Amino acid sequence: MGKIVVKFGGSNFKNKEDVAKLLKIIGAYGEPIVIVVSAFYGITDFLISSINRVSKREMDAENVLSKLFEVSKGVIDTLIAEESIKDEIYDRLRERISELKKYLMGIHYLEEIPDFVYDSVLSYGERISSLVFSAILKEHGFSCEEKLPEEIGLLTDGEFGNATVDLVKSEKNVKENLSGETIYVIPGFYGVSEVGKVTLLGRGGSDYSASAIAYCINAKCLDVWKDVPGFMSGDPKIIKSPITISRLTYTEVAELSYFGAKILHQRTVEPVMFKKIPIRVLDISGFKGEIRPVTIIGDEGYVKKAVVKSVTYTHDVGVIQLIGPGVGIKPGILAKVTSALNKSKINIKSVITSQTCIDILFDKSDLEAAYRVLKGLDLHAVDEIAVLDNICLIAAVGEGMLEYPGVASRIFSAVAREGINVLIISTGASSVAIYFAIDKKDYEKAVLAVHREFFGK
Repeated sequence: MGKIVVKFGGSNFKNKEDVAKLLKIIGAYGEPIVIVVSAFYGITDFLISSINRVSKREMDAENVLSKLFEVSKGVIDTLIAEESIKDEIYDRLRERISELKKYLMGIHYLEEIPDFVYDSVLSYGERISSLVFSAILKEHGFSCEEKLPEEIGLLTDGEFGNATVDLVKSEKNVKENLSGETIYVIPGFYGVSEVGKVTLLGRGGSDYSASAIAYCINAKCLDVWKDVPGFMSGDPKIIKSPITISRLTYTEVAELSYFGAKILHQRTVEPVMFKKIPIRVLDISGFKGEIRPVTIIGDEGYVKKAVVKSVTYTHDVGVIQLIGPGVGIKPGILAKVTSALNKSKINIKSVITSQTCIDILFDKSDLEAAYRVLKGLDLHAVDEIAVLDNICLIAAVGEGMLEYPGVASRIFSAVAREGINVLIISTGASSVAIYFAIDKKDYEKAVLAVHREFFGK
């Protein structure tokens, strides 16, 4: 039986009490585990801000290194009570941070940030976390070793900013390098290309790192510790008493993550589902001495009586509409559009077509760039290009969504009773999700209405 891969996020490292709890959790496993860590809270944002300022010559390299050490030292002082441990960690921290100087000097002289430099600098948030946490474990008597992705051979496709782990090429090396009977601590968020360049796995990609490593070592399971009680029937900020969901399928979780649930990174399920490795979500605030998952994600699904298991939403979307008579049946329009967007490295979230309109959904951060690309194309059948940037996308998710009649009717009747206008509807794109777009001002009423329809509250 394989090892367990355990992911701890930056929110799990807020104070000394959190560290004490993490040590108890690791002890409760009672076996060597593979730990993947995110950056400590605020470090990644600090690095992004700093390199942007260096590129504008508003900060110099030495100033960034000094401030990064002070910020990281502040985290160490918050997390560690024992003075005897701190001096050694400070020395190792200075050494690791000094590796950044060459990148910062390059940014300063170029007055720009090349992609490979951006990825390399941001990876240091996680590298600092793994260094500090592995030192803490050793000082508390755990047999432990820090391993960096470049040391274990976690190879990617080489795309900067949003790389994909090459599972086939990584598997053998990762498995061999993590085969010892010790605890391994690995920084998440990045891998390396075949030529040794650091490539980030997308913001929040440490969950995906952990999943890829779980795949490579044929893990028993992937345990993700959060400071929330697992997946729920709705956002507790809107729903007063949402229901915790004890079991979900990989597909359901992929859709929930895609449509706004913040529990797991969108790509976390990809690697583990190939080998049917279960993901267990655990609530760190509810730890009472035993490892008890609150949500288990796997291959076997079930259809809930009311079908819908969760209602989620996201504001991080926008729509560009290509409007014109016959635009939906004119050959070549979508090919031309998607080709141009691909060349500009702009991702399309979804496409919905009709006779007179093509709706293209984007991440809101890509909306302006996508509009410029589309305005620059010669699209003969398109009379108007419209932008919807003040919308909310709401999704109802559950196995059996397309097999059981009346689910869509109940969703949209509930929304209609609140007097809310639906701008876009999509059914059938996923077997487990129905989603629709509304004006952002109505999103809380809509989420409440749909949740009440299926959960009675």
